[in-house]
Amino acid sequence: MTENILQDAQERHEARNGLFSGDNPYDLASKWLKEAWKSEPNDANAMALATSNASGLPNARMVLLKEIEQGGFVFYTNAESAKGEELSGNMQAAFVLHWKTLGRQVRARGPVEAVSAEQSDAYFHSRHPQSRAGAVASQQSRPLNARETLVTATAAIREQHGDDHIPRPAHWHGYRIRPVEIEFWADGAHRLHDRFRWTRDTLDGPWTIMRLNP
Repeated sequence: MTENILQDAQERHEARNGLFSGDNPYDLASKWLKEAWKSEPNDANAMALATSNASGLPNARMVLLKEIEQGGFVFYTNAESAKGEELSGNMQAAFVLHWKTLGRQVRARGPVEAVSAEQSDAYFHSRHPQSRAGAVASQQSRPLNARETLVTATAAIREQHGDDHIPRPAHWHGYRIRPVEIEFWADGAHRLHDRFRWTRDTLDGPWTIMRLNP
């Protein structure tokens, strides 16, 4: 039994071949996400995003990863929301992408920066009109007396501007997480998982890769 387990682990991932191969963590994350879209029933790009407030109290919620760039991971949100306010006071974040159907996850953490207005505009105007109107109407994370209030406000935005001309609010934009650490994890038999952590000392520095105990 023990020999079979060890042989399986060796054949799967020795020297970072197979699932973990490559010299670019963004390409590897993109490859895993592409594979996840084939098997995950909903939102393969859903990630748990963690931020913290001024006192250091952590907070986590699910958001959608919209872009994997050569240098960062991009998501979009209301900057006046709880997460936006937390980021304004501490421009650092962490996230986890977990794909149960594949038995894999990607974790990352590092500083955060706002994407350009042009990039935010491009994504905002690619969204469904109802989503754009909702982004304008919603006072995200603030108390709401009734769902109908938000529905009515959203409808009013669409009527006022028309579906093709709903403007992006200045407080709604993208954020780019620029990791100093990325970890790739794959489920292993009998909890002998495989983990590889990529780290760098600076945002433009070279990556160091280390296998970790599960």
